[in-house]
Amino acid sequence: MSELRVRFAPSPTGYLHVGGARTALFNWLLAKNQGGTFILRIEDTDVERSTSESVEAILEGMKWLGLEWDEGPFYQSDSFPLYKEYVQKLLDAGKAYKCYCSADELDAKRNLAMQEGRKPKYDGTCREQTSQPADRPYVVRFRAPQEGVTSFDDLIKGVITFPNEELDDLIIQRTDGTPTYNFCVVIDDATMRITTVIRGDDHVNNTPRQIQLYQALGFPVPQFAHVPMILGSDKARLSKRHGATSVIAYRDMGFLPEALINYLVRLGWSNGDDEIFSRAEMIQKFDIKNVGRSASVFNTEKLLWLNAHYIKNSDPARLAGLLLPHLSTRQVTTLAGPDLVTVVNTLKERAQTLEEMADRAVFYYNAPETYDEAALAKFDKEQLQAVFAAVIAKLSPAPVTEAAEIDLLFKEVCSENGWKMGQVGQPVRIALSGGTQAPGIGEIVATLGMEETIRRIQRAREITGAQ
Repeated sequence: MSELRVRFAPSPTGYLHVGGARTALFNWLLAKNQGGTFILRIEDTDVERSTSESVEAILEGMKWLGLEWDEGPFYQSDSFPLYKEYVQKLLDAGKAYKCYCSADELDAKRNLAMQEGRKPKYDGTCREQTSQPADRPYVVRFRAPQEGVTSFDDLIKGVITFPNEELDDLIIQRTDGTPTYNFCVVIDDATMRITTVIRGDDHVNNTPRQIQLYQALGFPVPQFAHVPMILGSDKARLSKRHGATSVIAYRDMGFLPEALINYLVRLGWSNGDDEIFSRAEMIQKFDIKNVGRSASVFNTEKLLWLNAHYIKNSDPARLAGLLLPHLSTRQVTTLAGPDLVTVVNTLKERAQTLEEMADRAVFYYNAPETYDEAALAKFDKEQLQAVFAAVIAKLSPAPVTEAAEIDLLFKEVCSENGWKMGQVGQPVRIALSGGTQAPGIGEIVATLGMEETIRRIQRAREITGAQ
């Protein structure tokens, strides 16, 4: 059995979206599982729509997800001479022909066919034409078989069969001499020795035409696996209106690559009831035949749950490095203030995204200018003053630095004054962070340091006392 060779072949007309990323992931996992080769090919023959910026966005998205390729990236635009060579081979063998029908003539033929209730396919006017006018533009059409069926056993969908009479003679070269998509794909996959083609099921109707081209050129036909599409929550095809669909947009929203990879692999593929997979576990367990036949629905809440899991279990030093760009957009510098790794340790248990973590980290570096008025209003003004004074008195001489030790000091303040922890902890949390959504008091004080903690409580005491 020949070595497995798979490819991911995006068109550089936009970013790498989550559907494309999942297709790339399935190809990558199959190659890793079977010790095969994963190839990246950029299908940039659409010159008008392809951009270098899109190429960079695709490469950036792939690298961020950790889907490193073994060969490539190869560019279709570099292979135009090769495509022309194979077009000529088909012409020389009588397996393709020049078609001189104009666009207006083709439109008229289609309209007539539809009026007569026939499928609007090319009627073969030039199929047997022997004269070749020198002054008329032409396309090159593949001479497709007109009888029998073209069938293939899809690794996901099972046997799919197309009657050949339903398929017309495919244009393989346009009037300007450029090759068409279906022809380029066949030549590329054949010359790159692709053994298995995993792609979206919007390509199912292209497959019989491509199989016929493989056979006409004497190439081995690869196996095919067509992956069902991803739907939005409204069961429509996933698009921008469902939120971010770009892989890089999810990075910028504070998702970890391992969370997105884990989420994407479960969109259509399953291994029992397991939900969380390390990269090594995915590689070990992945089988393309376990991809379901039904479309998958993108669930942002589940992705957030997975991301929270990975944040909680990630190395704090790595998270600190990933958090820096998110803090930068909030005009936060970490050059002065608490150690960022320590800050991350106080936040990672509760954060769903790095964006959320960055929001909650700001107060560690920028002391609050205002306070949550609604939260403060729940406390009597005199009580606030008493609480702040008691806490300052307790903390000022204390030589403690550990969160657990600091928590004990707060319990002492409560017991000495007959207060409940909520009467003490919440006002102090507001004084230190500006709001109520913050880590435990002991963690905050230990991270800020005793001097900064007392300074902030004293400021809150002055402001609330003056109000």
